[in-house]
Amino acid sequence: MAPSAMTRGNRWTKSLSEVQPVPYWLDDPARPRPEPALTGAETCDLLVVGGGYSGLWTALLAKERDPGRDVVLVEGREAGWAASGRNGGFCAASLTHGLANGLTRWPDEIHKLQELGARNLDEIEAAVARYSLDCDFERTGEIDVATEPHQAAALRAWHAETGRRGLADGIEFLDAEAVREQVDSPTFLAGLHDRRGVAMLHPAKLAWGLKRACVGLGVRVHERTPALSLKPHGAGMAVHTPYGTIRARQVALGTNIFPNLVRRVRPYTVPVYDYALMTEPLTAAQLASVGWENRQGLGDSANQFHYFRLSADNRVLWGGYDAIYPYGGRVRAEYDDRPETYAKLAGHFFTCFPQLEGVRFTHAWGGAIDTCSRFSAFFGTAHQGRVAYAAGYTGLGVGATRFGADVMLDLLAGERTERTELEMVRKKPLPFPPEPFAWTGIALTRWSLARADAHGGRRNLWLKAMDRLGLGFDS
Repeated sequence: MAPSAMTRGNRWTKSLSEVQPVPYWLDDPARPRPEPALTGAETCDLLVVGGGYSGLWTALLAKERDPGRDVVLVEGREAGWAASGRNGGFCAASLTHGLANGLTRWPDEIHKLQELGARNLDEIEAAVARYSLDCDFERTGEIDVATEPHQAAALRAWHAETGRRGLADGIEFLDAEAVREQVDSPTFLAGLHDRRGVAMLHPAKLAWGLKRACVGLGVRVHERTPALSLKPHGAGMAVHTPYGTIRARQVALGTNIFPNLVRRVRPYTVPVYDYALMTEPLTAAQLASVGWENRQGLGDSANQFHYFRLSADNRVLWGGYDAIYPYGGRVRAEYDDRPETYAKLAGHFFTCFPQLEGVRFTHAWGGAIDTCSRFSAFFGTAHQGRVAYAAGYTGLGVGATRFGADVMLDLLAGERTERTELEMVRKKPLPFPPEPFAWTGIALTRWSLARADAHGGRRNLWLKAMDRLGLGFDS
């Protein structure tokens, strides 16, 4: 007799009995000490606001382009503490939140976008080597898996379509037997294996390594220094902080989900909270029961999807599914912890890998993703071109933020480049409406996506309308 839902739930939630509600990646005794806060007045050529990937790559690339440029970076807390230290560590080549999204929105540019994305990932790999960034970088690729028959059919059809368009290079369709040879789950029915387009890494160590590299090149980094205001000052800009002021010729804003210092940019993003679990290290026998010898990242093909991968010490990170939008778009620390989602994710984990029952989770955490209505970054300038910004990465920013840093530097330089000529760079997504319309629309979309997952992928009238408008919401 099958166990009751309550009994089954109790068994699964036992795996959470010793879990720590902190991000695994940040729970590291080797975490670097923060740089001193800014006190007093400073001047510089370029001020970078934000110490996540977006800001760190911008500061680093600015010094690579012009070693004599005087660059200051300020971070409100500590480098990498927010999304850059809480994500799954999937560093994808895609600049468009996946090929399907890019092909739908920019069909005439998709080959160029794919080329630029592949080049960007190669350059990240080269930077890891050049600066000795100790971030567990592994270019193992990723498999998108189907767990329902309609998903398997959709993956096969999508692979055929991308092949006809000349976009399937390095991507292989795997039937049920082939995908389970790679990673063994009774739920896997098919897969698309991207062999080169995704790397796995330790996200917090990448941020810490980038900070170290920036300091090594002469960037003055001030942590625990929130930027409170941005105003014109003479031929440049002035940014006020709690204990000082910075005057800069130019400013690059990499604040992502946090309130943009250019107020008109704020309606373009909303915070969506994502959650993840990390297991204890698997034993050799447990790892052998799953296979996973090639250590690819994995994600399933549902609308409410999961992403999962192995860490360097053979823990399994299991995240995704729930995507929670708080009413009013507030970003608050209490939203980073959500036990009801952890219990749900634990059940999903053991459904996927029943052979791992008995494994315990050691860490559980959440964080806000800066989501925009087209699911991929947008860019712009303000204050007569003295300020540039990039935001809206929607969960694939580990790799794409480096591209965004180059775009911001191009815009500040007033240069026409292959990046700035892109429609993706020149045009913005639709902004989100005010409350209560934003919350109502997002809630209705989430309900509709869950319903589609439960009904063979069939999209209702609401989702079809959102598709026509180029809008949506993803987990």
